[in-house]
Amino acid sequence: MDTTKPASASSSNYIKNIVIEDLNTGKVKTIVTRFPPEPNGYLHIGHAKSICLNFELADEFGGRTHLRFDDTNPAKEDEEFVRSIQEDVKWLGFEWEQLYFASNFFDEMYERALRLIRKGKAYVCDLTAEQIRETRGTLTEPGQESPYRNRSVEENLDLFERMRKGEYANGEKVLRAKIDMASPNINLRDPVLYRISHAHHHNTGDKWCIYPMYDYAHPLEDAIEGVTHSICTMEFADHRPLYDWVVQECEMENVPRQYEFNRLSLTNTVMSKRKLKLLVDEKVVDGWDDPRMPTISGLRRKGYTPEAIRTFCREVGVVKTNNSVVDEKMLEHFIREDLKWKAPRTMAVLQPLKVVITNYPEGQVEMLDAENNPENEAMGHRQIPFSREIYIERDDFMEEPVKGYFRLFPGNEVRLKHAYFIKCENVIKDADGNVTELHCTYDPETKSGSGFTGRKVKGTIHWVEATQAVPAEFRLYEPLILDEQAEEGDSFLDNINPKSLEAVQGFVENNMRDAKPQDKFQFFRHGYFNVDPKHSTEGHPVFNRIVSLKSSFDPKK
Repeated sequence: MDTTKPASASSSNYIKNIVIEDLNTGKVKTIVTRFPPEPNGYLHIGHAKSICLNFELADEFGGRTHLRFDDTNPAKEDEEFVRSIQEDVKWLGFEWEQLYFASNFFDEMYERALRLIRKGKAYVCDLTAEQIRETRGTLTEPGQESPYRNRSVEENLDLFERMRKGEYANGEKVLRAKIDMASPNINLRDPVLYRISHAHHHNTGDKWCIYPMYDYAHPLEDAIEGVTHSICTMEFADHRPLYDWVVQECEMENVPRQYEFNRLSLTNTVMSKRKLKLLVDEKVVDGWDDPRMPTISGLRRKGYTPEAIRTFCREVGVVKTNNSVVDEKMLEHFIREDLKWKAPRTMAVLQPLKVVITNYPEGQVEMLDAENNPENEAMGHRQIPFSREIYIERDDFMEEPVKGYFRLFPGNEVRLKHAYFIKCENVIKDADGNVTELHCTYDPETKSGSGFTGRKVKGTIHWVEATQAVPAEFRLYEPLILDEQAEEGDSFLDNINPKSLEAVQGFVENNMRDAKPQDKFQFFRHGYFNVDPKHSTEGHPVFNRIVSLKSSFDPKK
C-alpha cells in the first residue's frame, strides 16, 4: 500500500477510522487482521459479520488477513469443525493470507510461560477450579490470595515441568498469572494460564497434556503473527487489560492492539455454540446445516447467497455499543434484493388440484413462451408445455367464493399464467364430498401474447402441465424459536416452534427435471426456493423455501 497518500473514511465505522489514523500517522505500515474461530462448532451469522469486517478491512487498505484456529481445548474440538470453517470462509468469498493454528505456537507459549515464572509473574497453584472461583472475590470485594502464590521460582519451574511431563491428573494443578487479587477488574485476579488436560489433540496428538487458556494464548498468537488490529466482540472489552499484560510481560516483539465491536444477534434464534449444539444433539434439527439454523452452512443449504450475507453484514454496522438484536426480516430483505435479479421465475404447485380442460384436443401438447425473469431480460425465455390436463393450487379454487375472491369458482373465468383463459364448468367430488377434480373449458382466442383484448378477467393463477410435471417436495420454514429474545436463559427449548418446518408434496414445471443442488428459483406467489443438496434425488427434487415474496421490513427504517 502507498502510505504517502492519506487514507480517507468511507463510513462512520469507528474501527475503520482507527485504521485510517494509524496508517496516516505511520503507527503501522501494513494492516494485519485475523479471524480466529475455535474449532468446536460450526460458524453462524454472527461469525459472518466478524469475517466480513476483518477481511474487508484488510482488503480495503491493502493489508492481509489470517485464518487462525484457536485450538487450545482438545476435549471440545474436531477436524469436522476445522473443515467446515474453512469451507464457510471460502464460500463467503474470502481468501486468507496465512492459515495458522494456536497449536502451531504451543512450544513458544510454553517458553513464554517459563519466562513469566522466572520473572515472578506466574506460579503453580494447587487449588481446585471451584476453590479458585470461591476465592476470586466479587465486583465489590477483593479476592483472596492463593496459599501457593508465594512459591519460589525454582519450585514453580519444577512443578510446571512436571505438569508438562504428565505427572499430575486433570485439575490437580494449574499455572496462574501473578497480578493483583484486589484489582477492580476480576480478569486480573491471578487468572489461570495453563490447565492439565490428558486429551488427544487433533493437531499435536499426545505431545502435550497441558494446554494454554484462551486469554493467555490469544494475545500471544496475535503478537507472533504480527497482527496489528485484533478485532473482537464487546464481551472481551474487560479482558483487554489482561491481553495487554500478557503481551507486555511475555516481552513480545510485536504489540497488537485489541478493539471491540457489537456482537450480532438475530430474533427468533440462538447464536451460542452450546445452544446450537444442543439443538443438534437433541435432534430438534437434522444437523448443523439444517436450514432453520443460523449457521452459515444452514443458511447456504437454505439458499442464501454469499452476496446477500455480505451486504447484510455491512448494513448492520460496526459500533462500540452493547450488543443489539437485529430483526431477521432485515436479513430476508437482502436475499430478496439479491435474488430478484438472479433467480429464474417458474411455476410450482404445492397443493395440487387436477383440472381437465374438456374442450382442449386430447393428446395434444403445445409449447408456450414464458419469460424467465421480467426484471432481467438477459435471462431470456423458456418453452413450457400445455395440454388438456393441468394442476393448479387447491386454494386457487373456492366452491363458494367469499367477497373479493377473484380466482377460480363455478362459472368464473381466470387467466392461466402464460396460457389461456379458462372457465370452471363442473366440480368433481369423492364419496366424502371432497373436491378431487375440476372440469373447465378454455378460449383459444385468449392465448397469452396474442394481443387479445376482447375482455378482461380479474384473476391470474399459475399451473403446471400434468403429464410432464416433475414430482417434488417443498419444505416451508418458519422461525425455529417463538421467543424473539431466545438467547436469554436455557428455556429456549421450551419455545421451539412446532411449525418451523412443513413438508408438502407437489409438482414443478418439466424444465426443473435437471435442477441441480443449490439452484435457486422464484415460484410464482410462493417465494424463492433452493434445491436442497442433502435430500434431493434424481428426478425428485426437494426445494427449501428461502424466503417468501413479501416482507414487512422497511430498509429505510
